[in-house]
Amino acid sequence: MSESVAFDLELEQLSDYEFKVKFGAPGVADLLLDEPAPLGGGKGPNAARLIGAAVANCLSASLLFCMAGKFKQRPGPLRTAVHGELTRNEKGRMRIGRIDVTIRMAEDASTLQHLDRCLQQFEDFCIVTESVRRGIPVAVRVLDAHETEVFTAG
Repeated sequence: MSESVAFDLELEQLSDYEFKVKFGAPGVADLLLDEPAPLGGGKGPNAARLIGAAVANCLSASLLFCMAGKFKQRPGPLRTAVHGELTRNEKGRMRIGRIDVTIRMAEDASTLQHLDRCLQQFEDFCIVTESVRRGIPVAVRVLDAHETEVFTAG
């Protein structure tokens, strides 16, 4: 059985390439978007950066939900870094060529129970990453407090 959940948002052009995003959700602040110079004024993130942030947030939240929500483990505050690359396609148009995400946990992996289980499944529950991967390669790494790589994909 297929399930569908809708969401709505609205963009309002303020000037040039500057837009205000209204999420239409109680308590959610508007967000200013803008293209970097020379096209825009760089007053806010652009759409490519939002995609990177959305992928990183979804992956981080998914890992946190598995660790803290399901197994009551404390991976410590997560820090997630994104490296995106813009490349030109065969028509010379700029596209997001790839997104690399590195999630850093504040704790040593050996102190976290069920980490292996969470690492095997957290990506699959990330709505944004699994949707974006249909068109953009996304690589993911998870490091523990000692910078030991405990997971890699993509």
